[in-house]
Amino acid sequence: MERFRPKYVTFDCHGTLINFQMAEAARDLYGHLLDEPRMNEFIKNFQGYRFDEVMQDWKPYADVVHNALERTCRRNNIAFDAENAETIYNRIPTWGPHADVPAGLAKLAQEIPLVTITNSMKAQIPSNVAKLGAPFHAVYTAEEAGAYKPHFKAFEYMFDMLGCGPEDITHVSSSFRHDLISAYDLGIKSKVWVNRGHEPENPYYEYTEIRDISQLPGVFGI
Repeated sequence: MERFRPKYVTFDCHGTLINFQMAEAARDLYGHLLDEPRMNEFIKNFQGYRFDEVMQDWKPYADVVHNALERTCRRNNIAFDAENAETIYNRIPTWGPHADVPAGLAKLAQEIPLVTITNSMKAQIPSNVAKLGAPFHAVYTAEEAGAYKPHFKAFEYMFDMLGCGPEDITHVSSSFRHDLISAYDLGIKSKVWVNRGHEPENPYYEYTEIRDISQLPGVFGI
């Protein structure tokens, strides 16, 4: 069978390529206040509230973190300190890639242009992308799109900027609810799930599963 060769391989960035260390940041700031079961619940709540915040109208990501952390503290009966939200937000540009990412991306970039559509801010994402170890054809942010994934508007902005459609790309993500469900609904036939253990598998959404980015070039016969 002939392998699909897309015009672009598009990526989720944080979590899929960048080691998104929100749980570690929360543990650093609140671990001394909570025992392990309560800390795990705090981390789960913080993740859920961040998702709920991005499902609303677009706002700066600093506000997403602030609001989600405040809601998490309220739910867990912990005093909220806005400085902690600022600390977490300011850590984001310092985070680098998962160990498997640079070599896999560099190999793929020799054959197919790489693009990321990321739930990030224009001022923050260059630092993360610079650590990925491969050239990107384009970097698009939720700030530019005026919407966070999983909103269709974020993907549609990317299509408009690239001058292509769902049939022209392969989209790669470790998250179903942020990326792959919307990609499926938008008609992106070629999808790759990076199984980083964030979410359980869901074959309904018709994807190729890989363990890490080192396996991605092989998806295209590279």
